[in-house]
Amino acid sequence: MKLRGLLAAGVLGMSLASSALTPVVAQSLIVMKGSVNQPLIVPMNRAVVVESDTPFSELSIANPGIADISTLSDKTIYVLGKAPGRTTMTLLSPDGKLISNVEVHVTPDIEEFKERLQEILPGEKIEVRTANDGIVLSGTVSSTQKLDRALDLADRYAKDHVSNLMQVGGTQQVMLKVRFAEMARSVEKSLSTSLALGGGTDAGILGATGTAASQTAEDLQAGTYRLKPGTQGALALGFTAGALQFGILLEAMESKGVVRTLAEPNLTALSGQEAKFLAGGEYPIPVASGNNGTISIEYKPFGVQLNFTPTVIEGNLINLQIDAAVSSIDTTVTVTSGGVSVNAFKTRETSTTVEMRDGESFAIAGLLQDDFRDLNGQVPWLGDIPILGSLFRSANYQRNQSELVIIITPHLVTPVRGDALALPTDRVRLPSEKDLFLFGKVAGSPTGAAGEVARQDFSGSYGYSME
Repeated sequence: MKLRGLLAAGVLGMSLASSALTPVVAQSLIVMKGSVNQPLIVPMNRAVVVESDTPFSELSIANPGIADISTLSDKTIYVLGKAPGRTTMTLLSPDGKLISNVEVHVTPDIEEFKERLQEILPGEKIEVRTANDGIVLSGTVSSTQKLDRALDLADRYAKDHVSNLMQVGGTQQVMLKVRFAEMARSVEKSLSTSLALGGGTDAGILGATGTAASQTAEDLQAGTYRLKPGTQGALALGFTAGALQFGILLEAMESKGVVRTLAEPNLTALSGQEAKFLAGGEYPIPVASGNNGTISIEYKPFGVQLNFTPTVIEGNLINLQIDAAVSSIDTTVTVTSGGVSVNAFKTRETSTTVEMRDGESFAIAGLLQDDFRDLNGQVPWLGDIPILGSLFRSANYQRNQSELVIIITPHLVTPVRGDALALPTDRVRLPSEKDLFLFGKVAGSPTGAAGEVARQDFSGSYGYSME
């Protein structure tokens, strides 16, 4: 009994080994008299053998472009799949009678496709099926990049006949935290003089090299010295020498200014979808329409603008396409057309594509602008006289500096329950009539945990922020 068991085990082992080493052969279909109940499935670029129990004398295929046939004997047919599709093979007996019509269905070679798919995307749970003359992909992949690779490979096996039922797993929503910070500084210094001279009873001579003097002969005759409206930092001196009257005006001015602009928008978008942000306004611009001169109004947005499209590539690696701009109305430049005046715009913008992981940051823009202007005006020849020539000269110095920095930080996020989020209005309660009219309170006393926060003053940072 033991010997017989060993022999049986050996025979079974040899059969398994031989089956493992034997290459996969095409399927065979035996055709009986009458019609075939099931279609003949032929993989593309592979062959199957069809056997008939009745000898046939004539064999035909409806569409030779889908499958090619040849006879091995009077009862055996060799069928080769050429292109995906369906066709019919007809068998006729020697007396011309119909033996059977065999439906031939040529499908893409998904076995080879599965092997290549596992080599290129190992570990991905992708299921492959055939449907008519195409390929159907289903399952879950870890990223959109791998989904695109699977679709591209499937398209090589079934051109334009690929159905995608795959889903992308993991978090596919991205919140982009952007910080716009701009510092602007301006410095202006000016020094100018004006000299007036008058004599006689009804004649006067005025010489002014500055911008502050607004003299007439009558003013000089009356011994007065006038300044232009809005003049600042001016000092006027006057004296007489006999019949002559002298007036000297010294104008010196220095101004400094600093401006800080900051915006911190947080936008959330689905992977592959675009999100937009605008904090500012829209400026009306008149535009002529048609040949009749009709004026229509178009609105141009200005302020802090941000457009971004996130794409989760793999794991927590995120691809970001970003268009950011900071614009403002420039009142120093005005265009007048048809009696309508329109201001220009100052714009600083950037457009870029970056890749980073969840929580990492990039400074995508550091725009530094430094404008310098130095002007010097004088009366010819008189301004070149040493020492006294300064009375006939004026100088102006201006310098404007601005720097804009844009820092971005993406985060992979998932939705939460609505009661887990707080609003700025949760901290404010409408006052009662007694609080408003008797105590002058514009907001009532809030209660709860939010009320403790609302009782704080506004000397520091306040509002709603998300980390």
